[in-house]
Amino acid sequence: MLEVRQLHAGYGSVEILRGIDLEVGAGEIVAVLGSNGVGKSTLNNNISALYRPFGGSIRFQGEEIAGLSSSEVVKRGLIHVPEGRRIFPNLNVRENLELGSLVRGKSNRAQNLERVVGIFPRLRERFDQLAGTLSGGEQQMLAIGRGLMSEPVLLIMDEPSLGLSPLLVEQMFELIVRINQEGLPILLMEQNAVQTLAIAHRAYIIENGRVAMQGQAAELARDPELRKNYLGL
Repeated sequence: MLEVRQLHAGYGSVEILRGIDLEVGAGEIVAVLGSNGVGKSTLNNNISALYRPFGGSIRFQGEEIAGLSSSEVVKRGLIHVPEGRRIFPNLNVRENLELGSLVRGKSNRAQNLERVVGIFPRLRERFDQLAGTLSGGEQQMLAIGRGLMSEPVLLIMDEPSLGLSPLLVEQMFELIVRINQEGLPILLMEQNAVQTLAIAHRAYIIENGRVAMQGQAAELARDPELRKNYLGL
């Protein structure tokens, strides 16, 4: 579904990604793990066409998308839920959700809205509330819900557990599994290695802009090197 080959990318003259290879298949949760600054957000931003790569290939559903505009990528169903939520604080919850269908999914807006509040009942209770007054967990629900309004074929999630309490982190990962079980493949960028590996099918570990380890998530979780260097066990 998504194939990244020898991706080189960065900002200005600074190269952050140094030849990344990555795949996401139908129905998978694929995790990309690594500490701050290793290039996870850079990878997201290039796949989503917010930036153009220095070199390499990004293919989505068999077609090259490197070089397309971000709106064209969205039209194809590749939807990015960014780090930090980036909701519109001065619009209410319903307005934020409806903006998710601005480029894709407009004809099914009412149906998709019902689906989103079925997954996140709290958002229905907050329809008329300004998004900026929501709790951190509710804002993350809103950001994911807005992404789902675009009828994603593949959903990229960047640090969805960031800034949440331990209880809300647990609930967030349960919701990610639920969304995936409905058939939606997810590319999940996270620092929370333990819980991410518990729900992912496969995982890539990035170090210094390169893939240092990859494989089945359950096997990586048992790997002595990863447990020592990433899990602190």
